[in-house]
Amino acid sequence: MKKNKITLLAMALFCAIGVSACSDGDDGKDGAPGEPGVPGTPGAPGAPAGSTVDAVATAADFKLTLEPADIVVVGADDFSIKFTATGKNAKGDDVPFTGLDKVALYVTNQIANPTDTGAPMLWSNNALVNEFGSSMYCTPTGKATARGGAEVDACTLVEDPENPGTYTGTWEHDGNAPVVVADGDPNSMFRVMVRTYNVTDATGASISDKLLSTPLDFIPATGELAVSEKDSVSNAACIQCHSELMGYGEGDQRIANIGAHHNYQKVENCITCHNPAYASDQYDPEKGWNANFNAMIHTIHVAGHVAPYGWVKGEALEEFGDVHFPSELNECTTCHDNGTQWNDNVYAEACVGCHLTVNFETGEGHSEFQLPQADDSQCMNCHIGNLSPQKVHKVGSRAIATDSMEISVSSVAYTENVSPALDEIVVTFDVTVDGAPIADGFDFSEYTNYDRMLVGWVDAKGTYFGNSSNYLSLNGTPAVGGKLVVTLQKDGLDFDGKSIAITPRFSVCADAKGMLAKCADADIEYVGVTMAPTYWNLATADGSGATPARQSNPASITADEAKCNSCHGSLTVAKHYGNERFDQCVGCHNNTWGGSYHVPVEYKSDEVDADGKPIFKTLEGLTFHNRDLVTVAHRFHTGLWDDNRGFPAIHLNSDLEVIGYPALATDCQACHKDGAKFFAADGGLTSGKRAIAVDAAGTQFVSPVAESCRSCHYSASALAHFESNGATVEGKPDTTADLPIESCATCHAEGKTYGVDKVHAGGAH
Repeated sequence: MKKNKITLLAMALFCAIGVSACSDGDDGKDGAPGEPGVPGTPGAPGAPAGSTVDAVATAADFKLTLEPADIVVVGADDFSIKFTATGKNAKGDDVPFTGLDKVALYVTNQIANPTDTGAPMLWSNNALVNEFGSSMYCTPTGKATARGGAEVDACTLVEDPENPGTYTGTWEHDGNAPVVVADGDPNSMFRVMVRTYNVTDATGASISDKLLSTPLDFIPATGELAVSEKDSVSNAACIQCHSELMGYGEGDQRIANIGAHHNYQKVENCITCHNPAYASDQYDPEKGWNANFNAMIHTIHVAGHVAPYGWVKGEALEEFGDVHFPSELNECTTCHDNGTQWNDNVYAEACVGCHLTVNFETGEGHSEFQLPQADDSQCMNCHIGNLSPQKVHKVGSRAIATDSMEISVSSVAYTENVSPALDEIVVTFDVTVDGAPIADGFDFSEYTNYDRMLVGWVDAKGTYFGNSSNYLSLNGTPAVGGKLVVTLQKDGLDFDGKSIAITPRFSVCADAKGMLAKCADADIEYVGVTMAPTYWNLATADGSGATPARQSNPASITADEAKCNSCHGSLTVAKHYGNERFDQCVGCHNNTWGGSYHVPVEYKSDEVDADGKPIFKTLEGLTFHNRDLVTVAHRFHTGLWDDNRGFPAIHLNSDLEVIGYPALATDCQACHKDGAKFFAADGGLTSGKRAIAVDAAGTQFVSPVAESCRSCHYSASALAHFESNGATVEGKPDTTADLPIESCATCHAEGKTYGVDKVHAGGAH
């Protein structure tokens, strides 16, 4: 009752107000519009769409540019820096990049070494000299969160509102910025690089944690650009094995696949931290390596080769113990391709990176005289001339030896049933050394590692048929007139009227100068001689009209021997019979002779045996039964191997990750020709190969495209995918080599949506 009274009072009050309004003559309608107001001041026109960006599609689309005149990092003047940042817009134009909120500045300079220990010139990191860390952050607030989570002082980063994409950095804290060396020499060379953080694509996904400017080398006193005297290893040298990060344009080569710190991309980036400030004791049993760049790089690349001897300790063994240098360790110019500093400035720190058993303090291991060295002042007294690094490492001697010896076929005679059940082939070889015929009476017996010349035959399609059982041996045949005449009598050669191939499985030994030497006294072994496979048509008297194997036809080969050698130096480094060319390998590694010495796939487990050596375990359900060169090469480089011939340089770890392959797994151009097309018009391989034998008799076959892809894509689902697209696969071979072409090219041929050129984009970032 009380509530109702309150409600009635409220209604009465409302009605009273309404009546009052009406009594003033207001009919409740809107009044007439008022006079228009005074127009406001026009706003500034906005920037056209796409004239700036705050996101990019790829790391290569972002570019940060520095100029020497805009940098103060030496002397008493206050620190300052100015730079511009650009990104590509939707049209692909470089436009100002706005909104940067964090960068890191790295500053190093070259200084003369005041001591008799180490390199004549040293890298010095300004921030490390000032005991601040390896770099200095710049943010809009002048504060930053370091990697450990602590808040640190930073330079204050300001974007110019009148010039978007232009940024300045100043130091607003006590003293000068930590990247400034007050007593530095402004006439020395300084190197500045900037790392940018928190850049995303249009969806907000992070682009990369390594957006790096191209390092700027300059002389502060003059503002002139400079060239370092210390960069004896170019980025191009590293890219030979580690792939190139694509998209950065000519003159800005970057390394795609260095695992440490998520890839710093350039040698110039690495020395920022890996310089004498971080140097450590090579012989420290817990660390086992020196973090200074020269020694560290040597140790990394030698570690896998010497670890079995117990020469690598501690962290070095854990971090680098599985790394095998794919070229010969003595071939210094594989990496040192930029000047001769490595040969002209010898000092212990660099040497012990490889020569891990040498102790210069005691002299142990330093020559036969066990010479101790208190410092490096005496090194160049001995290591010149014949004791220079180039000489003692026999740099280039293998190539000299290979070029000096040439073997070729001058005639072939073949007779069937020369005696009951025996066929006979007689081959005359011409042999020259440095262009002169080999001396009469010369016998290869003491000079060869392998001495066989394999003999097979080639059909009209260029398919090679043969195996290692038919061969001619040059050993035991004295030379006459620069020629070796070798005879093979064997049942079932069956070469009559065929186009035969004679391929070398032949290597010799050489001395340190690259001259032919007896293997018992040799400095270099497994030297491949210069010899192209010989194709001889037994249907003609002079051998004319022979059909070469497809491996000798450049149009059917998509791989590039030069690219193999850019990483390996020479294909003979595997000590595999001295073969240096794909068509020399065909005598064994062809698609008609199946079987394999490496049927299972094994991985390196986390267990070790009684000697501390790793135990390899079988990966169940995955086998390979062919020796075709293409699939074997793919398989080896993806780590799907076993340890029946010793620790495999490339292998799987216990997490089934590939260890030891230095390039990007998707970088097909690391081995294949630039622009190579893998698929022919009919959907088969460009090579013309349409089947691969998986048994020694050559009676069971699988499909070649699927077998190549299986070297990486080896899961059960991948195998099912191959089968569903018409492939004959491992474990289910067919008894005919006339296999249907898989439909792989329908989706995966070049130019298709899922073409290999797109899904295997290599170093594209």
